[in-house]
Amino acid sequence: MTLTIKFISKEQQHSKYDWADISIDGARVGKARCLIEDDTISIYSLNIYPEWEGHGYGREFVTYCKSHFKIVFANRVRYKAIGFWEALGFCNDHDGNWSYREKTRGKKP
Repeated sequence: MTLTIKFISKEQQHSKYDWADISIDGARVGKARCLIEDDTISIYSLNIYPEWEGHGYGREFVTYCKSHFKIVFANRVRYKAIGFWEALGFCNDHDGNWSYREKTRGKKP
């Protein structure tokens, strides 16, 4: 099975958000409401449809974002989702948001 992520820009959607369609072998399994600015993506909502939950598609979407953007923000993370974001290497920004920043190679933090 092949996961496909197609971003639809805010201009195309006539929206203030960029949207991502998440599909597996042509079947839409979820969507994400985001905001893309240069090398940063803010994820405002990530929704895998109930019949597709538990297959790791949300995790695959976030992993895709981590490999294509230097900074990934998870906006206003719900309490029950904290473990999901922590498991993917995100850090609590102590303002309701969680973030992941690309590690700089060869440099110590």
